[in-house]
Amino acid sequence: MLRRLVRTLLAALVVCAVVVPVSAAARPRIPAPAPAVLAPPTRSTLVTAYAANRANAERAARMAAGHGDRTRAAADRAMAARGRHLLSFDGRGAGLAVEVLGDLVDAGRVAVLVPGSDTTLETYGRFRAAALALHDRLGPGTAVVAWLGYETPGTVSTTVLTAGRAEEAAPRLKGFVRELRGVVGPEAHLSLLCHSYGSVVCGRAARGLDVEDIALVGSPGTGSDSVADLGTSARVWAARGAGDWIADVPHGRADLFGTTVGFGTDPVSPAFGAHVFAAGGGGHSDYFTPGSVSLDNLARIVLGDTSEVPRA
Repeated sequence: MLRRLVRTLLAALVVCAVVVPVSAAARPRIPAPAPAVLAPPTRSTLVTAYAANRANAERAARMAAGHGDRTRAAADRAMAARGRHLLSFDGRGAGLAVEVLGDLVDAGRVAVLVPGSDTTLETYGRFRAAALALHDRLGPGTAVVAWLGYETPGTVSTTVLTAGRAEEAAPRLKGFVRELRGVVGPEAHLSLLCHSYGSVVCGRAARGLDVEDIALVGSPGTGSDSVADLGTSARVWAARGAGDWIADVPHGRADLFGTTVGFGTDPVSPAFGAHVFAAGGGGHSDYFTPGSVSLDNLARIVLGDTSEVPRA
């Protein structure tokens, strides 16, 4: 098993060494304003924060357009649209954004979505579509937060093989959950839904995190060998669709050239100890498809209808 893991990861590292420098150099840095300087949000300042971040996104759109990058300009402009509820926005680099779907003030159930690799401002639309699908399924009295609060790794890159980006992201996620709890109050039920590499981020942030449920879908691993090692009091769930290619990725860890690659025990394995639930036959990008088994079960977890979640 370990030998197979090492061979697979070495092959990936060789590919990345060739592909990544070429692709990274192909695109110049896009100018953008610094993020709006705001105090941590409260119930009374949410509207002000939303407006300030939309205005920042509009400025970023103008700067990207002036730079000749129509794709980024369109993405920024979409973020600036009236009615978008941005808790934060940063148009620099690959871009960061945190968006609320629903009313945080009145929500008794709140889900935070943490994305995986290749999620940037340019690809944010598909991440938002997942959040919208979940919010539609949850119904009134709920909110969904699309948390693109870290620079995600590229699927074809050396960074996707290590926990480096997750280590950087985890303190941000922990800080965000603390701020969110300050807005929604101690009685609200918070769930963390983590997709693909996002589950590595959630694994790194889990210890002591003030959430009731953590769900890992399409996970390559969390960097921990068991739920107990995560150090969380939350219920930990895991699922993988029958058509998800992540099943073919070796689960384990290996030291290569002084760097640890791989993310440990498969979260859907009995050894990990999560509540494994049915995810249907979908692929790696299908967990939030409307009408899917996986989306229905994720919604049940967020809503607290856990007795109705079929186990796999």
